[in-house]
Amino acid sequence: MGNNLYLSLLLLAATCCSLVLTYLSWKRRELPIAISYGLGLLAGAFYTFGYAFEIVSTTLEQIRFWLRIEYIGIPFGTILWFVLVLQYTGRQRYMNKWVIALLMIVPVITFVAHNTNEWHHLFYKSMTLNYSEGFPLVTLEKGPLYRLHVAYSYTFFVVGMGLLIEMFRKATPRMKKQISFMIIGSWGPYGFTLVYLSGIIYMPIDISPFGFLFSGVFYMWGIYQFNMLRLAPLALQKVFASMQDAVLVFDLDNTLTSFNQSANRVIEGINHKWIGQPAVQIFNQYPDLIEKIMQGPSLESKIQISGQTDEQFYNIHMSFINDKNQKPVGKMLLLSNVTEMVRSEERLLENARQLIELNTFKDKMFNVVAHDIRDPLAVLINLMELMEEEMQACGENHEEIVHEMGQQIQNTFTLVESLLDWFRSQRGGMVFHPVERDLAHAVQTNLRLLLVRSEGKHIQMISDIPMGTFVYADKEMLDLIIRNLLSNAIKFTDSGGTIRLKADRRDDKMIVSVSDTGEGISSDQATTLLQEAYPISSAGTAGERGVGLGLTLCREFIRLNGGEIWFDSTPAQGSTFYFSIPTPPEAVSKLTGSMEGVVVR
Repeated sequence: MGNNLYLSLLLLAATCCSLVLTYLSWKRRELPIAISYGLGLLAGAFYTFGYAFEIVSTTLEQIRFWLRIEYIGIPFGTILWFVLVLQYTGRQRYMNKWVIALLMIVPVITFVAHNTNEWHHLFYKSMTLNYSEGFPLVTLEKGPLYRLHVAYSYTFFVVGMGLLIEMFRKATPRMKKQISFMIIGSWGPYGFTLVYLSGIIYMPIDISPFGFLFSGVFYMWGIYQFNMLRLAPLALQKVFASMQDAVLVFDLDNTLTSFNQSANRVIEGINHKWIGQPAVQIFNQYPDLIEKIMQGPSLESKIQISGQTDEQFYNIHMSFINDKNQKPVGKMLLLSNVTEMVRSEERLLENARQLIELNTFKDKMFNVVAHDIRDPLAVLINLMELMEEEMQACGENHEEIVHEMGQQIQNTFTLVESLLDWFRSQRGGMVFHPVERDLAHAVQTNLRLLLVRSEGKHIQMISDIPMGTFVYADKEMLDLIIRNLLSNAIKFTDSGGTIRLKADRRDDKMIVSVSDTGEGISSDQATTLLQEAYPISSAGTAGERGVGLGLTLCREFIRLNGGEIWFDSTPAQGSTFYFSIPTPPEAVSKLTGSMEGVVVR
């Protein structure tokens, strides 16, 4: 009886160890693997606790009672262990409530059959006391349902061990140590039971419960050495969960072992089923993140991640997790949201870009003032001095001087007007207000404004645009576009030439063309004319000078109105400038009249 008492105390100690591990598993119950591990330990605790009192019992009724306590856990232990193995080897996707329900059919039958054995004797055919060892032991004659229970349990044990061995073969050296503890610890209860049932070694008592003591030693060692089942103190868990930054923890083989709640806001779809999976597999939609994880510890850098609502930017920091001996045991990835900071930087860069453009415009303005405004004003001053001298002479004809002065004054006024328009557009002072407008009427208005210049060069301007051709554009901008294109056509057309305007509707756009019979555009000029921000102005056929802002204004205002500008040109034959402008949203054919072939002379 004395030895039985010592064995009973040993089993009670094993029960206490199992309950401690069950408690730790309960603290990490958000992890599925911790739930299955804890339930398996609890099932084993019922077995060892019941057997501790069975071996010191003196009557058959006492033994029957403690056997019922043992069989609260015995039928379910193997299935819970098998579920644990599936989760540990990364096959948790196979587990759902229906699969678990099917797996539990035989354990439930075993539980019910054992507790109702006195009615049918299908589990134990007979139960008798045996005093051959000097103390009462129960002798059991097994029935068919007992054999079903044993066969069922060992079938799943063999399959589970096969999965662990397969995982061991493919694992890295560090992971092999961890899996070895898992395999050896799992053999404890099953190996001891196999020895007892086979009768290879005579044992007066059932040594199966002592296998749990053997397993407990290996599991405890594995948890201490390798954090095998990822059990952590509650306080640390709470701090980890409450962090605002997203934290993901990996082992040295880049397998995800844990993450906090903030990671749910960063990584779309992340859940506890991902734990135990390699980073390459679960983060395949985040290649930049995978690259950082594979690189290991590095300096902070930014990464862009598509969030659930919009693009977010994060500072990413990877560091090693060291044990008490300062040896790396894992890696921690920290993601800090810096979206607002990045947006502020982008705004600062945009402001800097605008300042650079304004400085460029300022330099262009100074250049214009130095060359284009000074020269005509200087000519005006000289002409005035000359006129004053000649007026002192008798009867001189000053018609030529007066005409030239008028031309210089008109060019200077055009220059100042263009500069003011451009300056207003760059400062944001020009309000874009599109309205429905008759294109033919706008063209006629601007043709009349340029009539003096065209007649001075004997140039014929023809509009083939019919009345009732409506467009949807800003009035002031449309006038400036037409006026500048016509002015350029006059400038580069020889005396006696022709300028023709046409409009052709395509879908929801009106394509307007301004053609001239001038000198055309060379290939060198064509490559930069519409690309440069401030193209260099060329002299016209009569020596006219410009400021180089006309096409820049046209390009900017056409873009603001939702159109495009382009051109075709043949040297010595002329050029055609095209621009598109939107038609009114409710535009219908309003061609009530026609002015085809209208000639402005």
